[in-house]
Amino acid sequence: MSGQKVAIVTGAARGIGAGVAERLAQDGLAVAVLDLDADACADTVAAITGAGGRAIAVGADVSNEDSVAAAVTKIAEELGPPVVLINNAGIIRDNMLFKMTVDDWDAVMAVHLRGAFLMSRACQKYMVDAGWGRIVNLSSTSALGNRGQANYSAAKAGMQGFTKTLAFELGKFGITANAIAPGFIETEMTQATAARMGVDFEEFKKFSANEIPVKRVGAPADIAHTASFFASEGAGFVSGQVIYVAGGPKD
Repeated sequence: MSGQKVAIVTGAARGIGAGVAERLAQDGLAVAVLDLDADACADTVAAITGAGGRAIAVGADVSNEDSVAAAVTKIAEELGPPVVLINNAGIIRDNMLFKMTVDDWDAVMAVHLRGAFLMSRACQKYMVDAGWGRIVNLSSTSALGNRGQANYSAAKAGMQGFTKTLAFELGKFGITANAIAPGFIETEMTQATAARMGVDFEEFKKFSANEIPVKRVGAPADIAHTASFFASEGAGFVSGQVIYVAGGPKD
């Protein structure tokens, strides 16, 4: 593919999504910074444009079919056809099974799984037309099971099955699909987890780092490096893979 490629990063107002969006812009892509509230994307867009990149803020609910269709059409018209999609949007509604509500379950499934499905379905036609595409789905080490996260763990395991199926279906069109499963990454979401547990965040990080082979917690940049590889021209023979970016091996 020639010309500037266009990427969409969902949940890109902050945290991992913002880090990935900024990294893809550094790699030379135009980036649609998508989140529930377009105004919340201002800092990420400013960081990209301030460094000489192209970016637009897009507000969309990834779990809503009409919202996704409108957003992807707008991106295609304003930036160009999207050929890189990072499905990062996610929420947590942690609770033990006996206390978890149906709304807690449905909300997490809707954003993670329905969102990834709707975004991928909307973008794949542009990738097929281009004969080139990259889909990167955010899973988690929680896919292996995590206390208090029956909904989140199930959704993140689902992302892996979804990824492998996309790899089978879309490969013949020059489209790869891969997943990144982060371990402990320092974000507002992990701060919220510490707060839920009633633990000081600095202590939580210190304890977590001690359990990680490389003896530190992760940063959004750690995930952005991996996303950059998966989105690159050179990763065309890598598809259907799940990479655990967690400072050590995960079973």
